[in-house]
Amino acid sequence: MFLLPIIKRVVRYLQRKKHRMYIGELVERGLLLGRNVDIVEDIFLDPSHCFLISIGDNCTLCPRVRLIAHDASSKKLLGYTKIGKIEIRENCFIGDSTIILPGVTIGPSSIVGAGSVVTRDVPPYSIAAGNPARVICTVDDYVEKIRMISNGKKIFDEEYFIGKLDKEKQREMVQSLGNTIGFIV
Repeated sequence: MFLLPIIKRVVRYLQRKKHRMYIGELVERGLLLGRNVDIVEDIFLDPSHCFLISIGDNCTLCPRVRLIAHDASSKKLLGYTKIGKIEIRENCFIGDSTIILPGVTIGPSSIVGAGSVVTRDVPPYSIAAGNPARVICTVDDYVEKIRMISNGKKIFDEEYFIGKLDKEKQREMVQSLGNTIGFIV
């Protein structure tokens, strides 16, 4: 039992190092990556066509995001594959398990909801979600909606982050949530 925490830390360190190396290799092969981009592990950035992908400054790509700049569905039928650029402009948030297909631009300051399949452009300052993804509102509308929902609710602080979360805090969060959503910083 003594070695288990040490082994977990070593494994986590090696996973982070492998992730950084993967991103570094893609950048060397042409991936355009802006500043302050948060790419969470376990993503797929089309390695064979990474030079067709650009990600702007201050973007977040959540786990299991897939950026696929080619579509080989026509290869056996026609002898060639479709390819297209993928552009994610600055200040975007791409939710967990989203798939973005060739020829798509995500406009600046947009959000793509978790599990979406993006087959066409998302305008600037928009929220898009679904399969296929469609625009559901503007960012301003979304912010106002979240403000209204959070009004009067407890917003849990850093003391409720996973590393500090004891059984008492877990119970408090569960009770506070009831049958609705809550908020944490």
